[in-house]
Amino acid sequence: MAILENIRKRTTVLILIIGLALFAFVISGIFSADGMSGVKTGTTVAEINGKDISIDKFRREVEAASNRFGAGATSMQVVNSVWDQEVKNAILSDEFDDLGISIEQDQIINFIASNPGFSQNPQYQNENGVFDEYIFKEFISTLKTENPAQYALWLQQEQAIMQAAKEQTYFNLVKAGLGATLKEGELDYKLANDKIDIKYVRVPYTSIADSSVAVSKDEIAAYIKDHEEDFKQEKARDFQFVYFEEKPSLEDEKAVEAKVVSLLNDKVEYNDTILGFRNTKNIEEFLDRNSDLKYDTIYKTKNVLSPKFADTLMALNIGDIYGPYRDGNYFKVTKMMDKKKDGNVKASHILVAWEGAERANPEVKRTKEEAKKRAEELLKDAKKGDVEFSVLARDNSDGPSASRGGDLGYSQQGRMTPKFDEFMFSNNVGTIGMVETEFGFHIVKIDDKQDLVRVATLARAIEASEATINSLFTEATQFESDAKDSDKTFLELSKEKKYVARPVNKIKAMDENLPGLAAQRAIVQWAFNDDSEVGDIKRFPVNNGYAVVQLTGKYKEGLMSVEDASFMVLPKLRKEKKAAQIIAANKGKSIDAIAKDNNVSASTASALTMKSPTIPGAGREPFVVGSAFGLNQGDTSGLLEGETGVFMLTVTKKEEAPKLDNYSTYANMVQTTAMQRANSAVLNALKKSAEIEDNRAMFY
Repeated sequence: MAILENIRKRTTVLILIIGLALFAFVISGIFSADGMSGVKTGTTVAEINGKDISIDKFRREVEAASNRFGAGATSMQVVNSVWDQEVKNAILSDEFDDLGISIEQDQIINFIASNPGFSQNPQYQNENGVFDEYIFKEFISTLKTENPAQYALWLQQEQAIMQAAKEQTYFNLVKAGLGATLKEGELDYKLANDKIDIKYVRVPYTSIADSSVAVSKDEIAAYIKDHEEDFKQEKARDFQFVYFEEKPSLEDEKAVEAKVVSLLNDKVEYNDTILGFRNTKNIEEFLDRNSDLKYDTIYKTKNVLSPKFADTLMALNIGDIYGPYRDGNYFKVTKMMDKKKDGNVKASHILVAWEGAERANPEVKRTKEEAKKRAEELLKDAKKGDVEFSVLARDNSDGPSASRGGDLGYSQQGRMTPKFDEFMFSNNVGTIGMVETEFGFHIVKIDDKQDLVRVATLARAIEASEATINSLFTEATQFESDAKDSDKTFLELSKEKKYVARPVNKIKAMDENLPGLAAQRAIVQWAFNDDSEVGDIKRFPVNNGYAVVQLTGKYKEGLMSVEDASFMVLPKLRKEKKAAQIIAANKGKSIDAIAKDNNVSASTASALTMKSPTIPGAGREPFVVGSAFGLNQGDTSGLLEGETGVFMLTVTKKEEAPKLDNYSTYANMVQTTAMQRANSAVLNALKKSAEIEDNRAMFY
């Protein structure tokens, strides 16, 4: 068996692959210095910490990843996934070198021997059922000599596999340095369990209108300078577009409807009568030739039919025709082929099995006579109705439907064993009776019945005609030309022609999906082309139509400008100024006086904790809650600048959590949380400090 096929059958895929790779160098020796060295060829797609990644290598990896992902991923999703892995590999390889991380042979053997994916695989076990490293080694050697193609595929994966193994070692080293003291555990316990009650007043920032608070450009610029880390930006683009959607015109709809009507009746061609939908003798063949939806011979209930027309269709007699009618993107004509009154039955049952009955649970030890007696008792209880049938079934049935209250769902004739089937279809809804089958005695309740119908539907999709498509192209091309030549703005011209211009803001160089247009990589590439200038207009073929696009904004990498950052900074500066106004107007006042003068009410909040600093009615207020915990019971705070307003509070009760003999449980929780965050936190820190030059947009 090829090793790749063998690997894919294992549930512990990643561990298996890593283990195989770690051991493979014993045989193939590909983890030598020559095997690990990279060769720079062609143009580089990236430079990470001074190391080039060639576009040739990157493209090979994208192709391999695309084969793995299949049709479920777009091309850019694959590219971005490979990019993330390349960045991760590059920044971690420096760490591996600095720390001298390598994998020794004895570590590999121990890893494989302790891995159930290997140790429990009979293929790698000796006659005593124990994993044998030499048998495994021989398996790799055989693959190398007898199946070079599969072995070549295996070698292609070894680089990534070795990287994954080193990552595992690296992150284990990081986690080994993480811990939590008992004091940290005690603090975590107290943050979650110390509680406080407060009386407070809040003057919300919304009590002052935004329009009354002036913020200058200089103030915004100063704020950006003081918080540069918060206002760094990538290259980005703004544009607006008009979408010309390819959709059928009213004339196209009428033409499709007329075609459906023309297929209804017989017609004569070259002295031959061609039967129409109404009179055809072979409905399946007719629909195969003439309909966009083929003949479905399955009987259907009303709820499966189109909701808008279900009542009308169910009322048809056999042979009757309804239509043409529009249903979604189709014009249809439907013919009733057959009907089954009460053809779909919903039932519940209680199974009382006996020892030896077909499929009986081995735990059932009652005789057939005992089973019959018990079934008759349950039948009386079910008919009496003092206990819900579903409860009786849940508590007494030997069948697998017991957990569902005996519910068997809906069934059509022939699905159940014959005697059971006969009872269901020959009794009315609500009937409760007993049936004996090869499985035991059944107390059966008929819950519901539905009619079934078999219909044939002639359907034609409503699609844009070639004339409509050509007209749309002309319309889009004309708008593109007018927009380029007109003295009016793109937006003004759109409104004049009754088109909708849609804005798209802050698109990044490697983005793909555009709001309203889905995946449109060509538009993004054009927007980031050095030759494209703000104001440029271009028409693009897109899904089901065309988009005429105007580039409206460019953002350079680095610190945001005042204009770009103002939408983020303005609310912050307004809040600061509002807080200053509220504090200045309420200095020296009591809680009640503040409430009265600001037309707000004093409120209370109970059982607040530091770990969940949310005040009911005010929202998340960590500074306010933290300040409250810094006061003694009975103390009143000063005016506090919160997230949603200015607060003043009095601590009405403080309750310390009971002391514990040992805080190791909480210390372990702190440590576990830190370890769970370790991988992503370390990677983010390394990425932040890395020098990364990303040239993907040049190639994709």
